[in-house]
Amino acid sequence: MKDYLKVDEWRIIEEGFDPHLNKVSESIFSLGNGRMGQRANFEEQYSGPSLQGSYVAGVYYPDKTRVGWWKNGYPDYFAKVLNAANWIGIGVEIDGTEIDLAKLPVEDFRRELNMREGYLLRTCTVVLEEGRKLRIEAKRFCSIVDDEVGAIRYAITPLGFSGKATLTPYIDFDVKNQDANYDEKFWEEVSRSIEGQGAFVTARTRKTGFDVCAGMTFQLTQAGQAATPRTIPIESEKYTAHIFTVSIQEGEETVLTKFAANISSENHDRAILEDVCRRAVQQARAKGFDQLAEEQAAAWAAKWAESDIIIEGDAAAQQAIRFNIFQLNQTYTGEDPRLNIGPKGFTGEKYGGSTYWDTEAYCLPFYLATADPQVGRNLLLYRYKQLGKAIENAQKLGFTDGAALYPMVTMNGEECHNEWEITFEEVHRNGAIAHAIYDYVRYTGDESYLADYGVDVLVAISRFWAQRVNFSEEKGQYVMLGVTGPNEYENNINNNWYTSTIALWTLNYTLEVLAKIKAENPARYAVLDMELGLDEAREFGTWRAIIGNMFLPEDPKRGIKLQQEGYMDKEQILVKDLPASERPLNQKWSWDRILRSCFIKQADVLQGMFLLEDQFDIDTIRRNFEFYEPRTVHESSLSPCVHAVLAARLGLEEKAYEMYLRTARLDLDDYNNDTEDGCHTTSMAGTWMAVVQGFGGMRVRDGQLHFRPMLPAKWTGFSFRIRFRGAVVKVHAGRDGVQIQSDKPLTVFVNDEAVEVGRNSVTELVS
Repeated sequence: MKDYLKVDEWRIIEEGFDPHLNKVSESIFSLGNGRMGQRANFEEQYSGPSLQGSYVAGVYYPDKTRVGWWKNGYPDYFAKVLNAANWIGIGVEIDGTEIDLAKLPVEDFRRELNMREGYLLRTCTVVLEEGRKLRIEAKRFCSIVDDEVGAIRYAITPLGFSGKATLTPYIDFDVKNQDANYDEKFWEEVSRSIEGQGAFVTARTRKTGFDVCAGMTFQLTQAGQAATPRTIPIESEKYTAHIFTVSIQEGEETVLTKFAANISSENHDRAILEDVCRRAVQQARAKGFDQLAEEQAAAWAAKWAESDIIIEGDAAAQQAIRFNIFQLNQTYTGEDPRLNIGPKGFTGEKYGGSTYWDTEAYCLPFYLATADPQVGRNLLLYRYKQLGKAIENAQKLGFTDGAALYPMVTMNGEECHNEWEITFEEVHRNGAIAHAIYDYVRYTGDESYLADYGVDVLVAISRFWAQRVNFSEEKGQYVMLGVTGPNEYENNINNNWYTSTIALWTLNYTLEVLAKIKAENPARYAVLDMELGLDEAREFGTWRAIIGNMFLPEDPKRGIKLQQEGYMDKEQILVKDLPASERPLNQKWSWDRILRSCFIKQADVLQGMFLLEDQFDIDTIRRNFEFYEPRTVHESSLSPCVHAVLAARLGLEEKAYEMYLRTARLDLDDYNNDTEDGCHTTSMAGTWMAVVQGFGGMRVRDGQLHFRPMLPAKWTGFSFRIRFRGAVVKVHAGRDGVQIQSDKPLTVFVNDEAVEVGRNSVTELVS
């Protein structure tokens, strides 16, 4: 755990420069706008430890799968988001000395991520020879108004001397991924050009053929006055730049303002990419940095009005939740149904930037409650449009009759994960996608989605589950063999309780949906019957037989659901008895030792009780929580939030707060010692759930909102705002009770008691 960032409710602040922490900070201070993203790399040269990262949404490469042996059904590649052009780069030389923070002494270093207005500000003083110093101030943002544009205001001020500064604003597409197999480079130049103060490079990805044009233009001011330096164009393969030298005077500020754009063939005809890029940077320049920044601040103010959570009396918790909400909002806007949410967002390369089950299990609730309903719908449509690929994925593994296995990892619907215990066995992801359909419909009330799109996905997933189980003559029940549950510290196990339970839930929900459509929309049902080849007698009968006779491992003596068959054969050691020197297990233990242990990477049985809470009484949830939580090492970022929500439901305030703080500050404090690879973007949505569903106790039951607020001892109050079926509901919980406000008349339930909330009036409830 690292503790080097200042606590501030609206800003992330780093004071003092430690090169050993730089890659962590590059992740934390990342910027994005849903269309592109940029790690917090320095504009000037930096030769120290760094992960250069600029990313363009939807652009990926199918890198070679590297395994020791091949199995039928293995994917041919692992898709990965690509490091794109370095558009922020500005070379700086002072009287012939290159400014490189890894080689020169640095004083007064300060880095600030302003979450309220959506920009990154960095200031420092570089010590040159003979006591001369150079003050640097760099401010930049990725515009969420013009979402293909980024802008930088880079200012230098000489202290104690006057001299010459040589500045080189550039575009560099000669980049590679840190995680590239065989050190391959993935971009090939298509064209490059320089004109006026503009510079452009268009490059194409190998194999996948995505074109991206990155371009820039710039302005220069000195002592507040516009300057027109004599520039020299520089070109080389995948690189364009302007270089110029100007006199700099002691105490006077020289400002280079750089306007850049990344234009993708995903969004524009490739034949006009450079023209589009040229217009984008020229329009940005015409607006000017200050206007762009004002528009950015106004757009972020609107986002915060929709999604902010206010925590009173606990600045560290307040900072953390806003950091998580900020990263979510700059990662995914929901405007493009072709896009999804990678586990690292735009902050790093790990996990390939691909889509995982994280989206449905953790992210969807945040967007349902804080954004227009179309945003959540687009997340579902993303999977619907890839249904054909999911059926192909299942066929590769031997499934038939339209059964679908959604990929664990994907860019285009095709499975591209290259670890067998994930690719073949972690099939519970199908259940998360089915549950997301249910979650969307119950939250929005959009029943039409089921008949138009959702039922096709549900039927295909149910067909998979029906083929994935088999009947055990020994047990006289259906079983599910050779799976990996959410706890990835177990592989190739039989009868994982969560996987089997979510499968049964899916079968039952699919039957309910089909029955509803048949009763309410017989014409649509007739079309489905023909298109999907529904067989009510045989197929539905099989599903019902499985539902009624599935083996689910339990321990009647302890009154718990067993994570899998044989779990109690393991030596039962609690996490508290592990020496700190042996944590995290995935970095200290062999895989053999981990697999034989009882330790749980992330919520597994508890994941089921989280998603399907209404199926279990409170005593059952409590017994399972008290058994499994002490055995969980939380070495997945997706784990603490589930425990926080359940702990709050059980009234375990201290545990709920501990788990909330762990998930909320996971990256800010680098709990798992891996933030340098990128932030845990999808788990950030779990942080939102820990507050709203955990401490706020928000649930949707029978089409109505329920709240069961719990106020942590360290907080004096908290409030959140959610959208629900056309209404905007504000909830505040404090020491004196609960206040609820809605812009429409609404019936809500607080601690199971019905409450009528009037239009724009505040309903106060004393706890």
